[in-house]
Amino acid sequence: MIALALVVGTVFVLILGWKIRQIVTSPHDAPLRAVTLCLASAAASFGLALPPAAKVIRSVGGPGAPRLVQNAFAFAMVFWLMCFYLYSATDPRRGRIRARWEMLPLGLTLLGTSLATIAAAGHDTGGSYDSVDMRLSALAAFYLLADLYLVYALTTALCWTCRYARASQRPLSVGLWLMASALSGIAAASAIRAVLTVVRWHGGAVAPAVTEISGHIIAVAIPLFLIGAGYPAARARLSVMRLRRQRRRMYHRLHPLWSLLHEAYPQDALHHNHARPWSLLRRPRAVDRHYYRRAIECRDGLVRISPYLGPAEVTVTDLSESSADLLADRLCAALKAQAEGEEAPYNAVAVAVPQAQGLDADVRQLVMLSDALHRRTSLPAWQHAP
Repeated sequence: MIALALVVGTVFVLILGWKIRQIVTSPHDAPLRAVTLCLASAAASFGLALPPAAKVIRSVGGPGAPRLVQNAFAFAMVFWLMCFYLYSATDPRRGRIRARWEMLPLGLTLLGTSLATIAAAGHDTGGSYDSVDMRLSALAAFYLLADLYLVYALTTALCWTCRYARASQRPLSVGLWLMASALSGIAAASAIRAVLTVVRWHGGAVAPAVTEISGHIIAVAIPLFLIGAGYPAARARLSVMRLRRQRRRMYHRLHPLWSLLHEAYPQDALHHNHARPWSLLRRPRAVDRHYYRRAIECRDGLVRISPYLGPAEVTVTDLSESSADLLADRLCAALKAQAEGEEAPYNAVAVAVPQAQGLDADVRQLVMLSDALHRRTSLPAWQHAP
């Protein structure tokens, strides 16, 4: 149980930290602010339920204070979750108006549970839901108000979540369906507890297994909600990491072509302090910048040398491995001819132009040419000249 709490707490901190970082860069984004406050409230509710925090709160506010504080943050969590959908689905003005109206049931629930906690102060032992004497009207009112508000707010959020999940694409839809499953589980558990509260309030007996079922549902639903909230971001981050790893490989594979052209045209360098491999590994965000830089420098060098390579119908091509080898031979001969001062016999043209659009497609062509240069047994002597 402690291990599970640590895992859930760690996930809470990671997701919340990521959201706080986002909101720092976009402080006026109302949906982002709502989901950040939702996660912060969820983290507070989860953390304050742990024994060390509950003990401190009990020493300050009495036996029922931990229960009240924990539930207050749970109410705030579902309230901000509703606000997220209200801000996202409507224009800002209508979303703010609807959110203000939703504050009314939230405020009434907080007031009612606070009064119930104060009224039960003389008889409240601070036990869990299973152990409290529900025949005390104040305690029964506390749990009934809390569960009814949770059912209302969670059901509302569940309807919005399902609507968004049906209209979304993967991986966002997967995360939303996981969140919908968690919300439906917590709403069902809250509804079960509301019924059990009424039964126990009237002196009825409830089998312990029935009460445990609702507790187990919530214990599974909370981590599931976190997984759903973090899944799209995790998938996006993994995709970015895979793309950067691929670009790092392409960056290194471009080195034979880049070094050849940079030796011939050092003035075309976009920056004098080119990245070293260890720098790329230490600063992942720099990969994209150096990747773009190296591709542009290679392309500029090829345009400069193209008048020596041959006519346009020969040089403008979507390279294959065999044509890349042929172009590599022509490139070395062209650079040698230029270094010897020969005049260019043709006009400048684009070289190794891909059929597909985009920088990555262009780089794949350059990499084929660079690999062909790498396969050559030796480089021309002029390249090593000062």
